[in-house]
Amino acid sequence: MNEPYYKVVQDFYTSDLQKPTLKEVNVLPCTGRSSSGSGVSFSCPHVFLCLSFLCLIGSLLGHPQCLDYGPPFQPPFHLEFCSAYENFGCCDQERDNSIAAKYWDIMDYIDPRGHKLCGRYIKDILCQECSPYAAHLYDAENPRTPLRNLPGLCFDYCSEFHFNCRSAISLLTSDKHIQECCETNKTCFCNLLHLHDEDYCFPNVLKNTALNRNLGSVVADRKGCLQLCLTEIANGLRNPVLMVHANDHTHRMFVAEQVGVIWVYLPDGSRLEEPFLDIKSIVLATPWIGDERGFLGMAFHPKCKYNRKFYIYYSYMDKNRVEKIRISELKVLASDVNKADPHSERNLLELEEPAANHNGGQLLFGVDGYMYLFTGDGGKAGDPFGKFGNAQNKSALLGKVLRIDVDGKSPDGKPYRVPPDNPFVSDLKACPEVYAYGVRNMWRCAVDRGDPVTKKGRGRIFCGDVGQNRFEEIDIIVKGGNYGWRAKEGFECYDTKLCHNSSLDDILPIFAYGRNVGKSVTGGYIYRGCESPNLNGLYIFGDFMNGRLMALQEDEKTNKWKQQDICIGSTKACAFPGMISSYSKFIISFAEDEAGELYFMSTSYPSAYAPHGSLYKFIDPARRAPPGKCKYKPVPVKTKSKRIPFVPRAKTVLELLNERSTTKPPKKSSTRTVAIPTVPSKKAKKTSSTKIKASTVEPAPPGKKRQKIKAEAKPHKPKQEVKVAHISRTTPAPHLPKKKSFHLNRTKKLLPKKAALAKEKLEKRRKVSRFRSSF
Repeated sequence: MNEPYYKVVQDFYTSDLQKPTLKEVNVLPCTGRSSSGSGVSFSCPHVFLCLSFLCLIGSLLGHPQCLDYGPPFQPPFHLEFCSAYENFGCCDQERDNSIAAKYWDIMDYIDPRGHKLCGRYIKDILCQECSPYAAHLYDAENPRTPLRNLPGLCFDYCSEFHFNCRSAISLLTSDKHIQECCETNKTCFCNLLHLHDEDYCFPNVLKNTALNRNLGSVVADRKGCLQLCLTEIANGLRNPVLMVHANDHTHRMFVAEQVGVIWVYLPDGSRLEEPFLDIKSIVLATPWIGDERGFLGMAFHPKCKYNRKFYIYYSYMDKNRVEKIRISELKVLASDVNKADPHSERNLLELEEPAANHNGGQLLFGVDGYMYLFTGDGGKAGDPFGKFGNAQNKSALLGKVLRIDVDGKSPDGKPYRVPPDNPFVSDLKACPEVYAYGVRNMWRCAVDRGDPVTKKGRGRIFCGDVGQNRFEEIDIIVKGGNYGWRAKEGFECYDTKLCHNSSLDDILPIFAYGRNVGKSVTGGYIYRGCESPNLNGLYIFGDFMNGRLMALQEDEKTNKWKQQDICIGSTKACAFPGMISSYSKFIISFAEDEAGELYFMSTSYPSAYAPHGSLYKFIDPARRAPPGKCKYKPVPVKTKSKRIPFVPRAKTVLELLNERSTTKPPKKSSTRTVAIPTVPSKKAKKTSSTKIKASTVEPAPPGKKRQKIKAEAKPHKPKQEVKVAHISRTTPAPHLPKKKSFHLNRTKKLLPKKAALAKEKLEKRRKVSRFRSSF
């Protein structure tokens, strides 16, 4: 026989086995059959609790995943026992200690020779729970499938284990079928532990450089597209334009619709039936596709927890039928933190809009405590207002970044104060509110929270500025900066005469893209959350028109930004519970919650009155934070309104994979079917009575022509709900009930004798099928 296979694995571990003091145990003679080939004697074990075993041919491709259905992580502390996975895997220190305890319990029943010969095998097998590919090794990638008792072993390794230590198998599992196969022969046993993909069986998975080269990093496909996943958070929204939080530790999310309604979403995913604010009777919005007017901006005061103030930005029409932008201050009701007081509105600023488009809309508070307002250039095309346009005219408030102090009042009677360090306060020809100028129509800006550890980057303001007809750009706002419009668009000239004016000292974009990539940028956020550590420092944004998601990564040495596309819904990368494979096409806005996790809102039909909008959360399938690190305890709030549970509409990747496997027409020959457990892990969710035929996307390749906007509603027949059982990883899983086949259901209508014969034939077929599947 060749050199033992376990030696290939030995170097992968960095710690040696150290046996603690053994407890004295009464050794009973083994009553099971023994083989002369083993030469190692064992006492019979107490029966360990174990999980049910069933070999299923899964449709899922192997990907890093743990037994709790989540991505692997970097343990926060050193692992003493399963040290091979202390840099990246599925075990924290507590789980590692539990596996070590199980190991020593098993070794108590093994004689000294067995310790030397089988200790490494047993440790290897037990520690596969910590492998980043644990879910694949144990057939746990889908919560609907039963869990293996033992991990998938490569045939050579399994053969050596069986030859040397087959008497130890009864110590690792109480599964009778495995034990019987073990006693029968090596082939029977190793076929049970066989994985159809040899790359993922243990220990081959450790040696596979393709699988382990970038393990734990954000996955990119061959074209460099980053593979991220989504979960659906909300749906049925009418053009959701923003989501904000109150920074009051309640972790509520406030989602605003373009029509002028703001909804409260609670940390449990439910929505309050009564809106936080409803001013749709005041807001100017139309059902026209692509109309830019409406409710556009909202920001809570940094001290909202104490002063109950928040601010809104919306379009309205005055008594003289003049269209304007209004920025107002309101207060939250003292009697109900989930309701705004509409009668508390205090107007801060009103701007006349010369056209229906380019209304800006962003409100945010900087780390300096001042409020920043982002206005559009007034609309039409090419900023045709005045000699140089509104954007280059510092005496106009359109086409600007404004900064004001909402906690003070100006001597001239304005309901706000101008910060004394604003860049143009001493320029008599400029409005003192102007902080930066030369912007066209910045749509969605965000403040960088800074690196969670070093705080580097904190306070930077990133914006997406929508272009005219050639370039879209991403900018970082600089005090007193001129961003070039209408002289420039992106990095190139737009107005040739203005562009060649030597007095212009423009702030160039950190990134710009042409019409072969997209047509209308939607600014995003720098990720600074906890749950997806790989994404830290990535600026994630998108394009409204083609639904393209993109990311920028800063090179700290050159201060340049590298762009990569983001691809969503890969069957291989996103085969996790709750993750979806598509999203509505038109990306309206991005957001972050109180914990810093990143979201975006999009719709399949961009009309302010169409309830086709959804809210999605980004998930990195390659790596998560260690268990417990990102836990937070929301401050409880009293709710007077009814809670409406969230009902998802999007199909998950696992549901789609399950549909593919079940839509194949059944063969006439007997095939064994296994029922899906019907004990739900959460409350059952009702299906919607109507189904929206949404425009969903995968990232469009460069040069793709603009598609027509379509959406239609059609009756939706509720499907029979499939309930999923949550199978615990620490307690025995129940044996799955056998699903009755079509043939068996038919026997109920037959006469007793015929029914009995039919049932007998079916059982014979099942036995034959079961026997074949074992080899």
